[in-house]
Amino acid sequence: MAVTDFPAGGYRYIEGAFQYSCGVAALPGHRITRVRFHSPVPIAAGFARIGAILAAAGRPLTAFCACELRSPEPFTEAAFVAFNRSYVEPLRDWGLLAGDRNPVARSNVCPAIDPPREPSFYAFSFTEMDNEAVPSFVIAGCAEAAEGGPSYRIVRAGETSLDAMREKVRFVMGVTEHRMAELGFGWSDTTATHVYTIQNVFPLAVDELIRRGAAKAGLHWHYNRPPVTGLEYEMDTRGVMHERIVPAI
Repeated sequence: MAVTDFPAGGYRYIEGAFQYSCGVAALPGHRITRVRFHSPVPIAAGFARIGAILAAAGRPLTAFCACELRSPEPFTEAAFVAFNRSYVEPLRDWGLLAGDRNPVARSNVCPAIDPPREPSFYAFSFTEMDNEAVPSFVIAGCAEAAEGGPSYRIVRAGETSLDAMREKVRFVMGVTEHRMAELGFGWSDTTATHVYTIQNVFPLAVDELIRRGAAKAGLHWHYNRPPVTGLEYEMDTRGVMHERIVPAI
């Protein structure tokens, strides 16, 4: 995977699919700040809120570097492509896309209980100027499917046994660790790791997650499904020193 500088945003990114990059890291002289909404904000209103927050911080729209979405339920593959095509248009308007090269990292998961009525922003990250900042990064959400093909190639598709979940977790851990390494980071640099699943993976947690370093800052379990039907496990991670919570409106 290629790592590309995006000077207009103050970060570099791992090239990924058209709908997201695989991860971002602040360029020298910058830091990443994460903002979580107190409750999810629908996509259109969310872009407006994010634009206002960036303006108040004195940052250009291109400083938007990562987001965390919440959707009502898992999409079919065709519906997910359609959603993604719609989602990227505001990014194109903001000057973030060059063709189908998208620098913005993303996770998109579906709460199994009390989901939003429509796809919404849960949190986002952006860069700020900071000459004293320690390096910061955000790794995009990854589920148990190989990327880049015409359809999802799901690990142990249709299976949720403990053995199948172990393979899924190992696959996702491997991809996540590779992404971090591409940006020059590892588990020792993380400040948060989120796990998204409705399956019981906790019998696996010690050997597959904790011993490998993923729980350095604890494991944040969200009772959420990944965004595409058939996927069972997703995770993301970050190393971000500056975070805050803001009202949804």
